[in-house]
Amino acid sequence: MRFSFIHAADLHIDSPLAGLRLKDAAVAARFAEAGRRAVEALVAETIASKASFLIIAGDVFDGSWKDVTTGLFFVGAIGRLHREGIPTFIVKGNHDAESVVARDLPYPDSVRVFSASQASSIALESCRVVLHGRSFPNRHIDEFVATYPARHDGWLNIGVLHTSLDGRPGHAGYAPCSVDDLKRFGYDYWALGHIHAHEIVDRDPWIVFPGNLQGRGIRETGAKGAVRVTVEDGRIVEVAPIVLDGARWAHLTLDIARADAEDEVVARITAAIADAHAGAEGRPLAIRVTLTGATALHNHLVARREWLEEDLRARALRFGDDCWIEQLKVRTTSPPRPLAQLSSEDSLDLDQLLDATLADAEFAATLADLIETVRAKLPKDLQDDLVADNPQQTLADEARALLAGALS
Repeated sequence: MRFSFIHAADLHIDSPLAGLRLKDAAVAARFAEAGRRAVEALVAETIASKASFLIIAGDVFDGSWKDVTTGLFFVGAIGRLHREGIPTFIVKGNHDAESVVARDLPYPDSVRVFSASQASSIALESCRVVLHGRSFPNRHIDEFVATYPARHDGWLNIGVLHTSLDGRPGHAGYAPCSVDDLKRFGYDYWALGHIHAHEIVDRDPWIVFPGNLQGRGIRETGAKGAVRVTVEDGRIVEVAPIVLDGARWAHLTLDIARADAEDEVVARITAAIADAHAGAEGRPLAIRVTLTGATALHNHLVARREWLEEDLRARALRFGDDCWIEQLKVRTTSPPRPLAQLSSEDSLDLDQLLDATLADAEFAATLADLIETVRAKLPKDLQDDLVADNPQQTLADEARALLAGALS
């Protein structure tokens, strides 16, 4: 017997995009709708591929609903699967744990949500599949995986788990466990969630993160979606990614060390935007551009950054009204040489001036307090932009470049 199932995770329906909203509300609204379009694409693909069932390994929702329309949208989406006779199996993750989402709505009978009180097993006789899983009762879970049931011999065993697994970089430790912990169960497939990057961790047994369904910010670039798992004669023979996202993020990093003029820099960025837009295949696209390299244009680019950013936004709109420059970052450096001076008679040593200012203890303390105050008021997805080993020095470097660029 041959059949397939779909494994998805981290839908984060109606997740807010606060950082993008601050830049352009209309663009943010399009990206907010992308999450729902990705869910609709997941349902359509599950039906079109005649999948035997759908697994969602946690974080259907991003947290407690702002209003009931969030829940109604998801019920309506999986209602299509119910009418097609396709069952859905869900565990709740840290974002939609039972203690987090205050409101609930009744699902169709074909939807099975694993209990949060203890791990349990659900058998699907038609496929000779048994699924083992447990939902999060609250956000933080420690002793969790050890409670999963023993495998059922003679069946295809699937573990459904929302976990950080070995503490993946950039992710807090939720339901922590190791690959060896999972292998001890003897399951055939571990359908994991929580990590937003697609990864096949192991193939014996299969331990898979499908990644999130829709990128939510500039740190989640590239194609997003789910995976299709093909089973033949009781064995998994293929695990293939499926692209389902409704919008896309891209981060273009360009080394402009050899560029001699601003026009050349703009031309190179515009060409890279064209390539990224083509790769998005008609999806709304938000792009961050980061310039690197040691260049004589450094001070000029820092001084003109905001003007250039708006110029690039206008150029990006030539490719489509949903092609947006999220941000231009100038991370270039000046080549080793003396800084620009006002004139040979009345020179200004910017290095000495700024170093003396930073050496003032009262000024340094005031600057540190200001940085922390601004950072605390920013949306979480923008706070990392103010994180640096020495933020005062970073600001001083930018001030130096701004002054030099203006003077030149």
